[in-house]
Amino acid sequence: MNTKQIVLASRPKGLPQLTDFRFEHTGLPEVKKGEVLLKPLYYSVDPYLRNRMNDGKLYSQSFKIDHPVESNALAKVIESSSDYFNPGETVIGILPWREMCVVSEKGLQKVDATHDPVSNYLSVWGMTGLTAYIGLMHICKPLAGETVVISAAAGAVGLVVGQIAKILGCRVIGITGSDEKVKLLVSNYGFDEAINYKTTTYMSNAIGTVCTDGVDIYFDNVGGEISDAVINNLNSGARIAICGQISLYNSTTLPVGPRIQETLLTKSAMMRGFQVNNFKSEFPDAIQYLTKWVKDGQLKFTETTFQGFAQLPAAFLGLFNGENTGKMIVKI
Repeated sequence: MNTKQIVLASRPKGLPQLTDFRFEHTGLPEVKKGEVLLKPLYYSVDPYLRNRMNDGKLYSQSFKIDHPVESNALAKVIESSSDYFNPGETVIGILPWREMCVVSEKGLQKVDATHDPVSNYLSVWGMTGLTAYIGLMHICKPLAGETVVISAAAGAVGLVVGQIAKILGCRVIGITGSDEKVKLLVSNYGFDEAINYKTTTYMSNAIGTVCTDGVDIYFDNVGGEISDAVINNLNSGARIAICGQISLYNSTTLPVGPRIQETLLTKSAMMRGFQVNNFKSEFPDAIQYLTKWVKDGQLKFTETTFQGFAQLPAAFLGLFNGENTGKMIVKI
């Protein structure tokens, strides 16, 4: 059996291009003991994939040139030589970008395909929701009445962070990249204020204007100059969770910015980066709360969906152009 796949053709220099990917056909091996044949239904595309396109020591393994890109996906079991999965079941796991694939049973989990939309397992009930919950609750530890600032606030993780913070009684400020998203954050998702960084000349002053009592918590998804501006407005005892650095992923030189150690010292502030998989013991509680909030209508979510396997590279590139509101997924 042959299938179509998308491989990394070259390591991007700066912003990735469509030419960094290549479509090709490949044969599929037999399904051996402990393996399953899957037909992917939905793929997640995420900013962290850009890091895996680089060569060198990373927090996750680099993609190999001329090998398939891979990301989190939902798939239907077509054939099984596994004791755990049966044909017709729906599973989630990290899968290569192929229209069909044979993979090990290890790392796969069953999901309830009757849930509508089932793609939520890639977003609010998946790594997106878990990342938001863990970063806010276990790194930042918010208290009612505190001011929370979120960069990339209309993105997949940012939307969830902001709504959880509101549930907990915080004042929430979002930073995003369009006037349309500013309106959505306030009117649809309950943010108290939002700032369009693309039309704001002096970000530090703008943040100070809306955060009249300073910033207690900063959920950092972007890094760069936006983060510099937020850090200028920190309160004593502030906490910063570093979830992503999307503004720096495509840098071809090492950026030099303000040295923030003195600010952290004088403000008795804490900054911590985190990988959500280091908190697996906390996942059951997180899923319980996320599920309750969604069912109670306190936590809303949206997805930006590209249609078709061939759109995977374009959807990924769209993350760097701000084309998504909420989770970016591709329906196969």
